[in-house]
Parts: sequence; C-alpha cells; structure tokens
Amino acid sequence: MNVIGIAITRNSLLLGVFATLTVGVIAVTYALTKDRIADQIRQAEAKALYEILPEESHDNDLLKTTVTITPNEDLGNEKPTHGYVAFQKQQPTAIILPATAPDGYNGRILLLVGIYADGSLSGVRVISHKETPGLGDAIDTKVSDWILGFAGKSLTNPDQDRWAVKKDGGDFDQFTGATITPRAVVGSIKRTLSYFNKHQDTLFQQGLQQLRTHDGE
Repeated sequence: MNVIGIAITRNSLLLGVFATLTVGVIAVTYALTKDRIADQIRQAEAKALYEILPEESHDNDLLKTTVTITPNEDLGNEKPTHGYVAFQKQQPTAIILPATAPDGYNGRILLLVGIYADGSLSGVRVISHKETPGLGDAIDTKVSDWILGFAGKSLTNPDQDRWAVKKDGGDFDQFTGATITPRAVVGSIKRTLSYFNKHQDTLFQQGLQQLRTHDGE
C-alpha cells in the first residue's frame, strides 16, 4: 500500500473512532440530562400542587391519592400519567390533572390544571416550557401573573365559544408580540375542562379507592 493509501486508511480509522466516541458522549449526556430534566419536572409538579389547591380545600395527602390517566387527546398525554384527587372527609373536592399543550411556539408546554368538583378552575401552573424569554415565557408565574387569571373560570364562565385569546374573538389576553403561546395554553385548559366533565365520576371513584387504600395502611 502506498503512502497515500496508508494515510487515507489511518484517517478513516481515526474518524471512525472519533465518531464512535462522539456518539457515546452524546448518548451519555442525553441520558444524564433526561433524568435531571425529569427530576426537575417532578419537583416543579410537587411544588405546584399546593399552589393550585389551598390546604384548607382538602385533608388528604395529594401525592398519595393519585389516579392513572391513560393517553388522551384532550389532555395531550402520549403516555400514561397520573392526576391528584383532593378529598375533605372522604368527599371529593377537586382534582389536579396534567395537561400538555402540544402547539406552543417552541414546542410542548406542560401544565397542571386544578379543577373543583363544581367544574371551576382552582388554578393552573406551567411546570415546563421552552417559550421565548421576554415574550411567550409570560405564562410562567416567575415572569407574570397571567396564568393566575384562570382561577374561577369554567366552561360556562366564559361560554365555550369565548375560550380563546382576544385576537381570536375570545376573552383571554394574549401577550404583546406573542399570540401562539397563550393561544396554546387557553386551548389546552379548555380541553382539560372538557375531559373532566366527561370523566369526573370515574376519576373521583378511583381517587376514593386510593384514599381508602392508604387510610387502611
């Protein structure tokens, strides 16, 4: 083999080794980052529960009283997840449901939506998003109080055809220079309320079973 051939072979081997190492580093970094992100989301979720539902609204441990939520188009969850059911003297008072707005400006927006037994919202929090700083990130309570305005709303307050941002003829404010993000959140909350209306009895029954299981421990 001539000198040029040897050089090409050597460079090819070096490139192959480099590519293998690079792929390995990327895979390890992704695995570590994925676990850290998942843990951050869980922590944000636990913190948000008690912001969404005041302590006086329930006497059970929300983290232990959960119901399984199968993949559902209204909630936007592609995998099974769980909701948290609140009880007062074994009577259901509210539920906190996870919801995903798939159509944020920069991707999925993960929400927790608290709904009282009468169908009104106790509160909503964003637990994960990638929206643009200074624009779409106003959905985050660290940036603005916009998301707090959903408390007390329901599918009859306002009427369902008013569940949209004002630019689309609805009742909810959009942000200056950013309409896609609030539009996605409003739509997701509306669909979550619809899901609750359709599955309320089943959710509360499953929650009661969980409550009794833990009370019997």
